[in-house]
Amino acid sequence: MPHYKGYRRKTRKLLTLEHKRGLSYLLNEYKPGDKVVIKIDPSQPKGMPHRRFHGRVGTVIEVRKRSLVVEVQIGNKKKTLYTRLDHVLPFQGESLNENDKK
Repeated sequence: MPHYKGYRRKTRKLLTLEHKRGLSYLLNEYKPGDKVVIKIDPSQPKGMPHRRFHGRVGTVIEVRKRSLVVEVQIGNKKKTLYTRLDHVLPFQGESLNENDKK
């Protein structure tokens, strides 16, 4: 059989929803400079980031009508994601990056 390389490949465990979230995540207000955690909601395919970004902490660059522009660091590169509000949560905790501690 051919070896498929689809967008949701190898995501059976990753995109399994433990419990239903209410609608409260849509009420979160974001502003540029806020830290967010990318947590993919499998029930919403629109605006879904790639699975390599699941669980990463990023910085909000721009707030749009239904989405956010988030900058995430992967290794030495900074990637820009355009993701909907369904797939992000506010970051609660200490910063893990050494650059943010300065």
